[in-house]
Amino acid sequence: MYIEAPHRGPVTAPARALQRKVCEPAAPKTFRHAIEIYLKDSNAYMNTYFSRYFEWQGICRERWFYQCIAPDLLRDQGVFITKRAHQEYVHETFPFQTVECHLNTFNVSRCSFYLLFRFHVEDTLVSTGYQQIVFAREDKRIQRLPEDVLARIKEYELAEAPLPV
Repeated sequence: MYIEAPHRGPVTAPARALQRKVCEPAAPKTFRHAIEIYLKDSNAYMNTYFSRYFEWQGICRERWFYQCIAPDLLRDQGVFITKRAHQEYVHETFPFQTVECHLNTFNVSRCSFYLLFRFHVEDTLVSTGYQQIVFAREDKRIQRLPEDVLARIKEYELAEAPLPV
């Protein structure tokens, strides 16, 4: 089902729910990371390429893992695999704006968790997205996250999942 959004084209009903529920998350911690938009990030009309938001998801995810979860990225214990990724465009952005990414977790389980990304320019939500991350051994077999790592991931967990997964 599509809902027509003024000046932005069709937006799916689940995307609307995601946009409503992610504006003010309830979590003990929220990770924030600022990203500058440059000319290389935009097209001839000065709109930011949609693909940049996926790149920014990766940048924010890696910085969060390194800074907040495990500086060694758990290389000796396993690998993080992105099983699913999604991004919803909400509002256009332009070169020389600063985008702030807010990252939280949801649906944290013993072997996997979701990351929620909310991109803002000043006080305006410009995009939302999520990734499902699975922890696995080097041979790609799913395994449990170490308890101390699981506890750190849960510090960023939203009280209510923003979408049905």
